[in-house]
Parts: sequence; C-alpha cells; structure tokens
Amino acid sequence: MPKRILQGVVVSDKQAKTVVVKVERRFTHPLLKKTVRRTKNYHAHDENKAYKVGDTVSIVESKPISKLKRWTVVEPAAKA
Repeated sequence: MPKRILQGVVVSDKQAKTVVVKVERRFTHPLLKKTVRRTKNYHAHDENKAYKVGDTVSIVESKPISKLKRWTVVEPAAKA
C-alpha cells in the first residue's frame, strides 16, 4: 500500500527536530453543496531543522517516531 503524501504550511518549528504542519482539505458538503474547508495539524519529523514557519512542505507517512509524530518532511514545496 502506498504511503500518503500531504502538502501543508509549517505553523510551528519550536520543537527539537519537529515541525507542525497545517494541512487544508476541501470537499463539497453533501447537503448544502457548498465547498467546505477543514484544516488539521500534523507533527512531522524534521531531522536537520531545515524548515521555518511559513514554508510550504510535503509530508509522507512513516512509522511512529514518538507519541504524536507519524509523518516525515520529504521536500519543500516553497520557501517563505
């Protein structure tokens, strides 16, 4: 089974080797037929502390690294 890849914006880089990435998803509401935006924060592993707040990054699923970290940053999509 392929690993999921998500794209989002770094909202926190204060933790050691960890960044918090906000990922937004859009979907059509089943009853109202309007486009709805939902966001979720993911803790992702950043070994070299290379990413700062505002950077757009891609994250990929990985084995559990800690209590909250299940994702790893793979590449920057755009620097802030």
